[in-house]
Amino acid sequence: MKIFGIGLNKTGTKTLGACLQHFGCQHLFYQFDNLRAFSQGDFSALLEKIERFDSFEDWPWPLMFELLDVHFPDSKFILTKRKTPDIWFKSLCQHAIRTGPKEARRLVYGYEMPHHYRQQHIDFYNAHNQKVIDYFKGKPKKLLVVCWEEGEDWGELCRFLGKPQPDIPFPHFNKASLP
Repeated sequence: MKIFGIGLNKTGTKTLGACLQHFGCQHLFYQFDNLRAFSQGDFSALLEKIERFDSFEDWPWPLMFELLDVHFPDSKFILTKRKTPDIWFKSLCQHAIRTGPKEARRLVYGYEMPHHYRQQHIDFYNAHNQKVIDYFKGKPKKLLVVCWEEGEDWGELCRFLGKPQPDIPFPHFNKASLP
């Protein structure tokens, strides 16, 4: 079984990756080359890479969840989200300030820096989340929607994946306070 994190970046994807690694998954974290392959339409390279791993999060997987579901019908999907689209956007902006202009943001959102494109980003976030929920509407055992900020943690994840709940604190990566 493959497990795909399909939440947008800055929604707790690194936290999800840490959890999946704890469960013993051979996990693939974000790699720009994968996003570039997706943007160039090189799906065969991505599908070959997927064969070598158990779990995935961050780009490009959220952009191709329908294709992933077709090619890996026994897979599970986890949509991480933030408490509100505005909280997500603020986090995206803070991350952009820390890391500077990035081609990855341009490939995904159309802009290297999000700051002057609030509504476009919020619309993208909302549309993505709704598209995922609509797609999996008739497949409830395939999708888990979580928001770590709302207290969802090991319990929901373990029930969804059929894993025993670890006796360790829930990890939170890249957690930043927002103004």
